[in-house]
Amino acid sequence: MPIVKEIQGFHEEMVAWRHELHAYPETAFEEVRTADFVAKKLAEFGIEVSRGLAKTGVVGTLSNGSGGSIGLRADMDALDIEEQTDLPFSSKVKGKMHACGHDGHTTMLLGAAKYLAKTKRFNGTVQFIFQPAEEMAGGGGVMVREGLFDQFPVQSVYGMHNWPNMAAGMISIRPGPGMASAALFEIVVTGVGCHAAAPHQGIDPIVAGSAIVEALQTISSRTTNPNESVVVSVTQFHAGDADNVIPDQAVLRGTARSFAVDSEKILEPLIKRVAEGVAAAHGATIELHYDHRYPVLVNEEKSCEIALKIAEDVVGAEAIDVAYPPTMASEDFAFMLNEVPGCFIRLGTAIEGEISHPLHNAHYKFNDDVLPIGASFWSQLVESELKEA
Repeated sequence: MPIVKEIQGFHEEMVAWRHELHAYPETAFEEVRTADFVAKKLAEFGIEVSRGLAKTGVVGTLSNGSGGSIGLRADMDALDIEEQTDLPFSSKVKGKMHACGHDGHTTMLLGAAKYLAKTKRFNGTVQFIFQPAEEMAGGGGVMVREGLFDQFPVQSVYGMHNWPNMAAGMISIRPGPGMASAALFEIVVTGVGCHAAAPHQGIDPIVAGSAIVEALQTISSRTTNPNESVVVSVTQFHAGDADNVIPDQAVLRGTARSFAVDSEKILEPLIKRVAEGVAAAHGATIELHYDHRYPVLVNEEKSCEIALKIAEDVVGAEAIDVAYPPTMASEDFAFMLNEVPGCFIRLGTAIEGEISHPLHNAHYKFNDDVLPIGASFWSQLVESELKEA
């Protein structure tokens, strides 16, 4: 079955929802307006609404018969980015933007909820999970720890993300590790401040910090197994306030990503060893603050097979890319997959004839043409997994 005709019929309504959500972006655990919008729509569809998990999370429960249960998850949060698209519905909130397409994810799941609540061509229970704080704040992990699957038990759970560098309507599903673990780190380099004209009288934390930035790259090139991809990126370097003063301290911040199963144990000591050694060579010291945020996202093979069959029905076998490579980006949907079997699907959203700006870019645009594709995928997945008695 291709795109569901009934869903295609309210495509413009979904576009309106998406534009409304896009205009009022909210970041981690502050998605109050967004959660209100989602809860109101679910209630209008006749779906039972529960709120409060992870502060702003929303779960809609739709039951029809005594069959099994399935969870469908969409994220709701935006990013701290000043939008530069000039769209008529661009962000009205200064410094915040839906630059990762979570407004589209929320809309597609709402579209599926509307259709399934009306048709009820399934036997069992669907949990529509609208999660806050995906962007490095771990909202998915918070929902799990606060009892998501105890309160709303499911036999499987599925998530989806738009992919702007993949042709619109293409779908990528692959079993096994699909997205890397993620950690944040801060290295405080302490030296001895002095006059910039007399560097020999101090210990320069900027020089030591610069050497640390370079040396950290040997973790991926010389220290870890090349078959277990590792990325260590320093993304911030802060030091000093005056042109003629060598400061006492420099602060480096960044992220570490890995596909290693034990990445939460191996990367921190490696970063510390390198930073301490390089700093000592310069006469400086370091203090490391390390925060392991997300585990590796691992898709279960059986769930991938199920999702792949549905994807082929919706977009056709020629639009499936099973060889699309894993990404070093991270996803807190991994916390849900650690509790319940399932898989994470990537949906191509490139806009034909336009530059496809990447996720987390101030010029990024979500492709509204794919809204019925995502909603149809969710709906047919439910109808297939929870077949009518």
